[in-house]
Amino acid sequence: MKVQQIRQSAQLRGLEDWGTAGLPGTTPAQVSGVQKVIPGSEAIDTGVFECTPGTYRRVVKQAEVMHFLAGRATFTPDGEAPLEIAPGDTLFFEANTEGLWQIDETIRKVYVIF
Repeated sequence: MKVQQIRQSAQLRGLEDWGTAGLPGTTPAQVSGVQKVIPGSEAIDTGVFECTPGTYRRVVKQAEVMHFLAGRATFTPDGEAPLEIAPGDTLFFEANTEGLWQIDETIRKVYVIF
């Protein structure tokens, strides 16, 4: 199918357990989500991501677009000023953007990594 649909992504239940993320000496954040694949475009990672409060580093090497549905967080790109993030915000990360996530309230986002 050329079009994948995630119905009601803000309220979607039954997310898969994707483990934990965190920095040494911090309480690990619980990560969960659902991934969608478009046949023929398997290199594109897209879906819904949820993360409980915690602190971790972003090390994704690809570009990413994300739209926040819930929660509050701060992302501090390496060498740049922190970005405060709230529901309704959309961010674009160019490839190789690294930095520190501080999740204050459980976040939920729709994302596309390409």
